[in-house]
Amino acid sequence: MTIPLDELDWRFTASGGPGGQHANTANTRAELRFDIESSPSLGPRQRARLIGRYGPVLRVVSSTHRSQLRNRRDAVERLTNMLADGLRIQTVRRPTGPSRGAVERRLDDKRKRSDAKRARRSPSPDD
Repeated sequence: MTIPLDELDWRFTASGGPGGQHANTANTRAELRFDIESSPSLGPRQRARLIGRYGPVLRVVSSTHRSQLRNRRDAVERLTNMLADGLRIQTVRRPTGPSRGAVERRLDDKRKRSDAKRARRSPSPDD
């Protein structure tokens, strides 16, 4: 699946936190918005799956790096990962029972443990 760049809305603001004069003037924090509801790149099933998972608009923010370019790349990578995760169909787990060998081993271990505990007991007066 490819998404044209004109479907992505970018917004840049100043990153929070310390950083001196450069951080106060540079708009390095990148916010990327992708409108799932009105995107022509998605099919109806893909759109329904993504809206059910993320809502009508997917918003990704990156302010981990000091440069705007690196934050842009990070935001695109995060968006790509979120879309891939949102479109992945998870297989339903079928519950299974223990194998015959596992059941036999468990019962054999229980018998051995029972015999060991019985051997530790003092003899009863009836014997």
